[in-house]
Amino acid sequence: MRHRSVTYSPEATFHALADPTRRAVLDMLRQGSQPAGQIARAFPISRPAISKHLSLLRRAHLVEERREGRHRVYQLNPSPLQAVDSWIEQYRAFWQTSLTSLKAFVETEYEKEISAKTKKKHTQERIR
Repeated sequence: MRHRSVTYSPEATFHALADPTRRAVLDMLRQGSQPAGQIARAFPISRPAISKHLSLLRRAHLVEERREGRHRVYQLNPSPLQAVDSWIEQYRAFWQTSLTSLKAFVETEYEKEISAKTKKKHTQERIR
């Protein structure tokens, strides 16, 4: 048996994930392998349309197909999603930095507001 290295195209993965029906199919397959007919019954679109979605997911290597008798059974292949996760990680770091800065700003402004209220209260008490 030969071992072959599979390279995943991030473009194909992103293209496949761009469609909400394909994302829903992937969500279904997270629960486990399912026959094409069962997948098709879960959607209000035609079987040929689901077949096209499954074909695109297969070409993007996001699903694997195997035959069991007359049935085609699909299962999720999460490996190509690593490229998506790597891309999103850059934005996680950006948002984490931004949220940390926002938190520091809000806390500083809150302290200033509390300090100003306290000073105002002390000033009003002295006037009385």
